[in-house]
This record gives sequence, structure tokens and C-alpha cells, in this order.
Amino acid sequence: MATRRRTTTFMQAGVLIAALLLAGCTTGDGPEPDAGSPTSTETSAEPTAEPTTEPTTGEGTVAPVAPGEPSPSGSATETAAGPPFAANTEPDTAEPTGEGETFLSVTNIRVAEHDRYDRVVFDLDGKGSGKPGWRVEYVDQASDDGSGHAVEVDGDAILRVSLSGTATPMDSGVEEFSGDRIAPEDTESVDEIVYRYWFEGYTTAFLGIDEGERPFRVFMLENPTRVVVDVQH
Repeated sequence: MATRRRTTTFMQAGVLIAALLLAGCTTGDGPEPDAGSPTSTETSAEPTAEPTTEPTTGEGTVAPVAPGEPSPSGSATETAAGPPFAANTEPDTAEPTGEGETFLSVTNIRVAEHDRYDRVVFDLDGKGSGKPGWRVEYVDQASDDGSGHAVEVDGDAILRVSLSGTATPMDSGVEEFSGDRIAPEDTESVDEIVYRYWFEGYTTAFLGIDEGERPFRVFMLENPTRVVVDVQH
């Protein structure tokens, strides 16, 4: 009888140990999750960067417009430096480029006073990659191309601005400047600007200059295209 009780006891102990081992396998933390799979507390998406309101100037971004850049309806306040003023008042000329392939129209005229000179800017736009030319010179009398009719211009001297390489709005695809006379309020050298439109490849304007002929300079700026006439004080 004693032997049978010991055998029964050993069997019960074995059953108990097996039960404990089985419980340990089924009630633990379980297998660790695969490192490549997201869990309920993780996300597979990268965090989104906070948007910035600061302007950037890197490649492919748009930089803020600096003060002094041209405005289609503003005054001629850009501060680009031109060539030195000539020692005399002789004509200033430049040849256009892209003949037969470039068609430009004057879209606006702007004027402003600067330190030691007044600046008049002719904004141009249209078709083609060519550049406008010009002939700027003092004349005894202002008159229209073709008809020869006299044009009244306020001032003691008349500076004629003839832009070449220009075209009609039908050919350039842009609207031509619709103004006629511009009377600046805060200039020292330029009393009046009289615009006379396009005629046979040339666009003409007359600048009335105060106190006689003054030295001037002419140059072109790009992006957008402008022809600049500075008249010394």
C-alpha cells in the first residue's frame, strides 16, 4: 500500500508540474513583434515638418521682391546704375536685335527723381528674344513722324526719344501705353513727357527739359525689358 501511495503522489506531482509549465507558455508576454511591422503605438509615416513663413532664396524658390524693383504702374524708383553721364549732350544711339523676329510695344512710362538726376523708364513687352534700340537726342522742335505736325512740349529744351525694334499691338500681342502727356510733380530736370505712339517700326516720346540742354545717359535693363533715360540735374 505504501508503494502505491508514493506512485500516486509522484503522478500527481508530475501532473501539477506539467500544468504549471503549460500555463507559463500561454499566459506570458508572447512573442516579440516583427521589427518591420507597425504596432498599435507606432506609425510607419514620417512626421510632417512644420510649415515656415520665412521667404527663401534657394534654387527653385521665389524670393521676395526687393524694394526698388520696377512696378508696372509705379514710379521709376529702381536704383540700377547706368553708364557714366557723358561730358556733353550729343546723341546716344543703340541698334536693335532680333529684326523680323522680335515685336515689342511700350506698355508704360514711369518717371521719378533720384539723387543728381531724373529717371524716365520705358517698359516694353511683346514677342521674340531680341532687344530694342534707340536714338535719343536734343531737337529744336518736336514734331510727329510722318505728318511733321508740331507737338507742344513744356520745357526749355526738347529731348527726343526714338525707340526702334517696336511694333503695333497687333504684332506684339500686348496693349500699348495709352497715355499722352505726363507732368511729373517732384522732378528737377524733366518738366513733361509727351508720348507719340508707334510709327513704322519706331516709338517716339519727347521729354521737356528745364533750364536748357542737360547731360543725359541711356541704357537698357532686362527681366523685364526697359529702356532708361536719366537726365542730370
